[in-house]
Amino acid sequence: MAARIDGKEIAADVRADVAHGVAAFAESHGRAPALRVVLVGDHPASRSYVTAKKRAAEAVGIDAQTLEQPADLSQTDLLALIARLNADKAVDGILVQLPLPDHIADAEVIRAIAPEKDVDGFHPTNVGRLWLGDARALAPCTPAGIVEMLRRTGVELRGAEAVVIGRSQIVGKPMAALLLQHDATVTVCHSRTRDLPAVARRADVLVAAIGRPAFVTADMVKPGATVIDVGINRVEDATAERGYRLVGDVDPAVDAVAGALTPVPGGVGPMTIAMLLANTLRAAEARVRA
Repeated sequence: MAARIDGKEIAADVRADVAHGVAAFAESHGRAPALRVVLVGDHPASRSYVTAKKRAAEAVGIDAQTLEQPADLSQTDLLALIARLNADKAVDGILVQLPLPDHIADAEVIRAIAPEKDVDGFHPTNVGRLWLGDARALAPCTPAGIVEMLRRTGVELRGAEAVVIGRSQIVGKPMAALLLQHDATVTVCHSRTRDLPAVARRADVLVAAIGRPAFVTADMVKPGATVIDVGINRVEDATAERGYRLVGDVDPAVDAVAGALTPVPGGVGPMTIAMLLANTLRAAEARVRA
């Protein structure tokens, strides 16, 4: 049976470190780091995510506010709001909760956020800095959390063969960049990869971020490998209280093969929010140094 990598426990340690940093920042600068989260519309999942982020930020001492906007807010008005937040010297981090309503172009909104306040790490400038290994980059929170999780559990990345299944802008591609920065040999797999199971079996560290329930099966995993399951998939289950259950991209049978495995839920998810807090503190510290 694979060892469990407890994302909740590691995230709690990260949050404790951030809380110390926030307290030191507040003592030095007379204010807490400030995060502004923009929520357009009332999508239940988005509201739940925003509530969780705000609660976590406040728990470590960050000044967090949610700016709720109507679902019919125009793109022009949203861009004007972001411009005001960019210009506000008291705001360190800006997060616009995605997805946005269909009439608003996500990419335009992301590009409008000042890179130094882009705590999601999605702005093209931060993407470029990440691939260049520039220390100023604010990395996307999920892959940053995975690397922090691996570091804190003692998983050696230098010289390791890492395989990332999935090439999204949010997880797959930045995951590859971060693994390369830590001297892993990285392969990115996707729907066109030939003999994907054989490629996956080479991995000392396997990251599954493809968004398909139980996609990674036991025959795709090298014995003893560290497997990181990024997937959060809803599967109908009449016996469950809500009529569905959450499952990852990794089949439960992998437990018998892997050396270490993240659970779903309770693995990567808590790390994502913890790294958002870390990014907000980093953004605040960088801004006062500038």
